[in-house]
Amino acid sequence: MKKIGIIIIMVCILSGSCSKAVEQTDNRWSATADGMVQALIQNFWGDSFKDTPSRYYFNYQSQMAYMTTEHYWPQAHAMDVIIDAYLRTGDKKYLDFYSKWWIGAPKYNPSGREEDPWWNVYVDDMEWIVLTQLRMYETTSDRMYLQKAKQMFEQWIWPTWGPEDEAPWYGGITWKVDVEKSKNACSNGPAAIIAARLSQFFKTMDEDSQAKDYLDKAQQIYSWLRKTLFNEQTGAVSDNIGQNGKINPAVYTYNQGTFIGAAHELYKLTGDRQYLNDAVKASYYVIRDMSNHGGALSDATHGDGGLFHGIFFRYFVRLINEEALDKVIRKEFHDYLTGLATIMVEQGLNHQTMLYGGSWHKALSNDEIANLTPQLSGCMLMEAMCVMKAVE
Repeated sequence: MKKIGIIIIMVCILSGSCSKAVEQTDNRWSATADGMVQALIQNFWGDSFKDTPSRYYFNYQSQMAYMTTEHYWPQAHAMDVIIDAYLRTGDKKYLDFYSKWWIGAPKYNPSGREEDPWWNVYVDDMEWIVLTQLRMYETTSDRMYLQKAKQMFEQWIWPTWGPEDEAPWYGGITWKVDVEKSKNACSNGPAAIIAARLSQFFKTMDEDSQAKDYLDKAQQIYSWLRKTLFNEQTGAVSDNIGQNGKINPAVYTYNQGTFIGAAHELYKLTGDRQYLNDAVKASYYVIRDMSNHGGALSDATHGDGGLFHGIFFRYFVRLINEEALDKVIRKEFHDYLTGLATIMVEQGLNHQTMLYGGSWHKALSNDEIANLTPQLSGCMLMEAMCVMKAVE
């Protein structure tokens, strides 16, 4: 891939303009995104294998090596990548996955209930699913997706809030329904995003009462998250306040990402720049305090952690594209994300299989088993590069 960089520089010199070079760079991200999405489908989508037709579910490892259905939440992010590909290309073949995933996700849900096969014991897992349902609605205008998302939020997610007068938690969305006193960043950040998006959708429909109700909920959740788990000085988002009432100070990129996403959504709804300032502060924590692995984030090669960086990329790029943000900050964020993408493409991606194993500086071998979660993070980084706007 270093040869591509040399070619781009030569084009600039010979033509006297970098416009063609920029176009070639953009094409590189798009071509890589295409290849990685196709690798995702071919290696992980259960229905892609002749021995498992109609298995509308993303397997946990490539080559049918590990076909467990115990991992529910990555299904939402895998479908999000399919939605990204549809938005990027307009290719209707990706729409075929909508109806199939709508069957497979609840069917293989390990803890679905008879009254609702989408239900899960992990509240955050349901939140990821709801966020995907909202994107399915956004890209099709099919009210079925919106209605399901609204029902899940109202019936299963919001009721886990509080109690607000119980010390030392004073509110918060529960992480897991059978662990009521653990209030986590991973269950409150996404919940705030859901409520904010529901508010925006109903505002667009001129249903002002519902729009206001969801905006109030989004602000309530975010205020709790900011007060309880956000460090205003450093920008770090702590993982949770546990059953023992103590803060777990562990910091993960996906919690930074959903905090950024929630703050940005609320800025767009209210115009209050404090939300934007919070999002910038949380972003700088990732750039300055978590990117100490040769300019990159930590390697994330398997398990839940394999998805954490991808979630950060999804919400971070939306902040980068926010034109109300100072251009100097936008440029710094733009260059940071471009640097990560360049490292992954040039060092971490196998260009024959188009599989990414979660190691920034070492690619998987051709016959090596790949894990779903880092592949998703790699796809999400490439899709982020495809939608990231130039900062002029």
